[in-house]
Amino acid sequence: MSEPLTVRCELGDITTVHVDVIVNAANSTLLGGGGVDGAIHAAGGPEILAACRALRRSTLPDGLPVGAAVATTAGRLQARWVVHTVGPNWNAGQRDRSLLVSCYRESLVLADSLGAASVALPAVSAGVYGWPLPDAALAARDGLAEARPRLTHVGEVRFVLFSEAVLAAFRAAFEPAD
Repeated sequence: MSEPLTVRCELGDITTVHVDVIVNAANSTLLGGGGVDGAIHAAGGPEILAACRALRRSTLPDGLPVGAAVATTAGRLQARWVVHTVGPNWNAGQRDRSLLVSCYRESLVLADSLGAASVALPAVSAGVYGWPLPDAALAARDGLAEARPRLTHVGEVRFVLFSEAVLAAFRAAFEPAD
């Protein structure tokens, strides 16, 4: 039987939270980029990039597929691991919603397999990839619902979001109406 799960939506900088797993909205190269990806690589230091390069040399020579997740060290972050996931790029025509749902499901299932009790997630694909905010939040909710039956270690999920607009969309998706 799974433990009760606490889900919170908050405004903040995901690189500063103290959790077991920080989820990175990565690009398929795993070699850093802009937005959340660049911030996590910068704050985590060279250890994360080295681990990503090792993955590219071994199990992921073509990069991480959209919707998949992989774990590395968290380097200098206040976490034990970083789980990298690649969201679909709405602006580039990647509009298969099931891939966005998969990002959240696979990230949470992987966090559970690592024994993580707490996970911080960003709004995958809702930044420069342009996924419409209300649906991005609902896809996160759906991914969590799909992962939930398997979660035994994860007791806390924190959506750490980068703007008031994104926070409002996620609160609308996750918090019951008054």
